[in-house]
Amino acid sequence: MNPTPVLPDGWTLVERDSVGSTNDEAGLLAEAGAPEGTFVWAREQTGGRGRRGRRWASPVGNLYCSTVLRPECSAQRAAELGFVAALAVADVVQDGRAVRVKWPNDVLVDGGKVAGILPESSIGQDGHVEHVVLGIGINVAFAPDLPEMRYTAAMLGGTVEAAIEGLTAGLARWLSEWRREGFAVIRAAWLERAGPLGLEVDVKLGEELVRGAFAGMDREGALLLETPAGPRRIVSGELLGRTA
Repeated sequence: MNPTPVLPDGWTLVERDSVGSTNDEAGLLAEAGAPEGTFVWAREQTGGRGRRGRRWASPVGNLYCSTVLRPECSAQRAAELGFVAALAVADVVQDGRAVRVKWPNDVLVDGGKVAGILPESSIGQDGHVEHVVLGIGINVAFAPDLPEMRYTAAMLGGTVEAAIEGLTAGLARWLSEWRREGFAVIRAAWLERAGPLGLEVDVKLGEELVRGAFAGMDREGALLLETPAGPRRIVSGELLGRTA
């Protein structure tokens, strides 16, 4: 049996053998007053979900976790935490492997998707965030083959426990940077790990498909494209099969 993972100072590990969703579990704990750094880890999820309600296959062997955050910020700024999480996941990848972040919050290794990130915020009546549940799934032992995926999956390797230690250390580090320096430092680090400027990408906006050249990410986290019709700023959408 592997030893219990060691988390950063002030963080609390909540272990579960099987849950419907770690985000749901962490959300209930947050509503009951759980402090920032409460880290829910389940060995299996029976109702795991990704962005846009997609199913996230969650049998034993990979990492399924959700962290309670209390960022004390506006709802708009809370969206920045998805990029914080992407950097933390990228830090877990072993040296020598090609790691890229994909807007808004996927992480790819050697061209395959290794992780998904699902931030969910609770917003108060004053428009400020009461808490954020930062859900992260990482393929550690195997890469599930799902028909709805638009590109291949990849796996991290190693143990789930080691991935937890690396991930929480990265989250603590990048959260500290975000609080101290603001989104600018997160944006710069994210762009270093994104695809090259000028890369041709497709973005799905509902029923619309937009094609253009990746032109970076603005100071609010929106995707920037150069399209035949001119520059385009995309706040919400799905970037298909590329690493920008």
